[in-house]
Amino acid sequence: MSIQANQQSSSYSLKKVVNIAGAFIAFLIGSGFATGQEVLQYFTSYGYSGIMGAGVTLVLLLYVGVNFITVGQKNKFKKGSEIFKYYCGDKLGTFFDYFSVLFIYLSFTVMIAGAGATFNQHYGLPVYIGGILMAILATITVLFGLSNIVEVIGKIGPTIVVISIMLGLISIFQNLDGLANAPEILPTLELTKASTNWFFAACSYVGFCMLWLAGFLASIGGETESYKEAKNGAALGAIGFSVAVIIVALGLLACVEDVVGSQIPSLYLASNISPVLASIFSVIIVAGIYTTAVPLLWSVSARFTEDRSPKFRTLTVILALIGLVVGIWLPFDKLVNVVYVINGYVGIGLLLIMFAKSIRERGHAGENTSDEQKAS
Repeated sequence: MSIQANQQSSSYSLKKVVNIAGAFIAFLIGSGFATGQEVLQYFTSYGYSGIMGAGVTLVLLLYVGVNFITVGQKNKFKKGSEIFKYYCGDKLGTFFDYFSVLFIYLSFTVMIAGAGATFNQHYGLPVYIGGILMAILATITVLFGLSNIVEVIGKIGPTIVVISIMLGLISIFQNLDGLANAPEILPTLELTKASTNWFFAACSYVGFCMLWLAGFLASIGGETESYKEAKNGAALGAIGFSVAVIIVALGLLACVEDVVGSQIPSLYLASNISPVLASIFSVIIVAGIYTTAVPLLWSVSARFTEDRSPKFRTLTVILALIGLVVGIWLPFDKLVNVVYVINGYVGIGLLLIMFAKSIRERGHAGENTSDEQKAS
């Protein structure tokens, strides 16, 4: 036993942990977080209560992220989507499987819309320019397969989070009066909210993140040899992303009067600091959208075909084209509010099922321990 433990510890790679955490973060950044639209609707619009909601998000993302990746690491599923049947059984698991595929694909169209909105707001270009660019970049990357996706987006994700945190902190310290007056200002504004309650908004947020993460993290876990690397990578990813959400939410809250009605609130924060920074951040937003669009598109193609097979490549191109048409046709902020919120509540159902399974497993473990003690 000690020899095996020593072998496992010697093979532990901090680089792999960081790559997994980076892929976790990069997957969740997307057009919603990078643009600030998602943070505005789910957290900032509730004021300081929304910041508490971001704290709830941290706890829940930590729980589901570690569970998804370690279950995948232990079970080595042929397809990551099998994790739904692991938690929910055949019938309900099949529902979550197909529902998540639909939601993930709709989320890919949100990424296309976000790229189009970014190019339109900052550069004054037609929405379809940004949408076409994002569809092409995502398609090319997906065609190279999962292992390459983790390598590529795992390096981009942490960089975007660090820059987003810096942007949020600068906005906070430049607008301390706005942050202090936010509770009085918020009731006078017409802000789109994800829910009528900050707690349900946070749960809904985790819910839609779960439907994104489940198959992707299970697949990463299945390709990770070390249980410890998988667990620590997911935990680091959940913490890093949630801290970024809290800081960006506070940054938007400090300038909430000015970002109302903006398609890309984060871009406004950047331009408020410096026009040069705004230009740099517009590229960062596109990179953030890219890091989420890629695994979303991959997840749908990989659900129905073998990764990197001829059918996989054909399906990827077809899905990208359809997603492009839908994404440049519908308004970005409406897509975020409708697609994410509806699916978030379905994700809450999966979260409750996970809690129930964890309680049952702990109960069985306790019974087995008790039986062993009696026997001894």
